[in-house]
Amino acid sequence: MDKHLTFNKTLLVKMGLAGVLATSAAALVIGRIWKPDLQVSKLKHWELPTSFYVDVEGLQVHVTKSETSDNLAATNNCEAQSGAETLLLIHGTSASLHTWDGWTEALKEQYCVVRLDLPAFGLTGPYADDTKPYSLDNYVDTVIKVMDKLDIKRTTIAGNSLGGGIAWLTALMHPERIDRLILVDASGFKFTPKRMPIGFKLAQSPVLDGLTEHVLPKSMVRSSVQSVYADKSKVSDDLVNRYYELSRRAGNRKALTRRMREGLYQDEVKRLGEITQPTLIIWGAQDELIPIESAYKFKAAIPNSQLVVFDHLGHVPQEEDPKATVAVVKQFLRDTKSDYTKSFN
Repeated sequence: MDKHLTFNKTLLVKMGLAGVLATSAAALVIGRIWKPDLQVSKLKHWELPTSFYVDVEGLQVHVTKSETSDNLAATNNCEAQSGAETLLLIHGTSASLHTWDGWTEALKEQYCVVRLDLPAFGLTGPYADDTKPYSLDNYVDTVIKVMDKLDIKRTTIAGNSLGGGIAWLTALMHPERIDRLILVDASGFKFTPKRMPIGFKLAQSPVLDGLTEHVLPKSMVRSSVQSVYADKSKVSDDLVNRYYELSRRAGNRKALTRRMREGLYQDEVKRLGEITQPTLIIWGAQDELIPIESAYKFKAAIPNSQLVVFDHLGHVPQEEDPKATVAVVKQFLRDTKSDYTKSFN
């Protein structure tokens, strides 16, 4: 009897030790992937020298303007400040205005380049009104309100992915404000992804609500970024760290889960033929998120459009190879300058 009791005590001690070890291991794993939100004050290093914030209905929208100004938040429009034509660049889902760094560097000498972090992303973060849907209509409204705050009467607008969808919808809803349109692997037509970033997949699953707001392994971010690049070797540690940290901006992960479920497609896609502005369509042939079939649909739907396909690039060609893609943009802007001048006058 005593031996039996001794055996049971020994077994319980071993089981208890195993449980402690298992719990400790689980805590260690969870600790490595359970990442809290970061307040904007902890992300100031992602502001640029030209960064400022524009208040839109209580939301502080992170904006940059390329021209040098003593008062970057001034409401004078870019043309009034620098005499240069304005270009407005809109990023895609889970990205930020930094995705346009290469284009901005190449264009800033001739154009006034304005960029913003969309609501739910970058340093801007979620809508001040937490009941407001992350629909394309509301994104267009935010873009126009930012333009109004900056006194930008008219602009050439460019957008990648989600930003492309916002760009063409802005041209449809506010044609008097848009002179030319540049679509970069733009959303709009329904498509079947060949490969979707794992972060997008998780955000679409209601079962994982709550978990996706707190869990963010850096390896998952790296995998997601690599999935939108054709050349995976270009996905550097610094690039991954930027996406990783800005995804953790307070409220962004929760907002992303809503964004992925709210209004990606618009009935207005049937109205693309109404767009009269000169339009440049850029696409990466290796895009596995929005396959190239959408590029040809945009080309067929928009009357005054041209399409340039880059065989070696993926879903974010402006980021993966800014030098090659911006060269096409520069040529397009030069070729359509007379159209811009007529519309502006």
